[in-house]
Amino acid sequence: MPNKEARQAPLPVRDGVAPSFLWLPEGSWPDIFSFLVERFPLVSAADWADRLARGEVVTADGIALRAGSQFRRGMRIFYYRELARETPIPFEEQVLFQDEHLVVVDKPHFLPMIPSGRFLQETLLVRLKKKLGLDDLSPIHRLDRETAGVVIFSSQQSSRGAYQSLFQRREVSKVYEALAAPLAGRAFPFVYRSRMVEGEPFFCMREVAGEANSETIVDVIEHRADATLYRLSPHTGRKHQLRVHMAALGVPIINDAFYPVALPCKADDVSQPLQLLARAIAFSDPLTGEPRRFESRRTL
Repeated sequence: MPNKEARQAPLPVRDGVAPSFLWLPEGSWPDIFSFLVERFPLVSAADWADRLARGEVVTADGIALRAGSQFRRGMRIFYYRELARETPIPFEEQVLFQDEHLVVVDKPHFLPMIPSGRFLQETLLVRLKKKLGLDDLSPIHRLDRETAGVVIFSSQQSSRGAYQSLFQRREVSKVYEALAAPLAGRAFPFVYRSRMVEGEPFFCMREVAGEANSETIVDVIEHRADATLYRLSPHTGRKHQLRVHMAALGVPIINDAFYPVALPCKADDVSQPLQLLARAIAFSDPLTGEPRRFESRRTL
């Protein structure tokens, strides 16, 4: 479960990782240990026994739970996510800007934004918390793991909502670059619109008939010998929007493993990055009214 209340948690941030929490559901288990083993089948019983013995599963009041502690529906418990093995991601992020409210980062390809699945320490959020010592850091928006470029984090809970609202009101200008095959028969720039919904497999999106809910301006920056460099300006922020739109136009982004067809997972192969870059982001600062613009130093 996302750590929305980590700042109120009875466990501290440890090695850049905030504690996770969950509310105990309806059901009958003889004790906490039995529940945890059943609830998290990918974590061994021996591992849960060790965590409980170390006092690393606690109630909202900070009381350490033991293996034989009673299961009580509705109780909130806190614990740390741990991974026995995590493959290092051999690319580094760069901090482009930092003040008391914002941290702007140039994210590399392949680095996930936040802990999820098989990624914990090798995520941008955890790396930054450790590097900058900012336990309250939180992303204001997201980039796909496969996408590189500019992303903005909030370091102050008090001002976070003001910056988040800019994205909700679509008052942020975002420019991406992508490499793909040449697109013939079009006058540039042009606007592409479609209706996007969740698809199959579950992590993909697809286009369907109906009123458009996604919009991208497509332009050409330059034609190269082996590909065309496009400038993509999304007006909406649907999941995988640029990848879906380019594939629908018949020119999928180079090295896209999801569109137009989801390919078998390449595991930890980092030899062919998706040729998509969040080049720049601009907005009027909601606190000062000052124009802000941040640009990636990376190239495709």
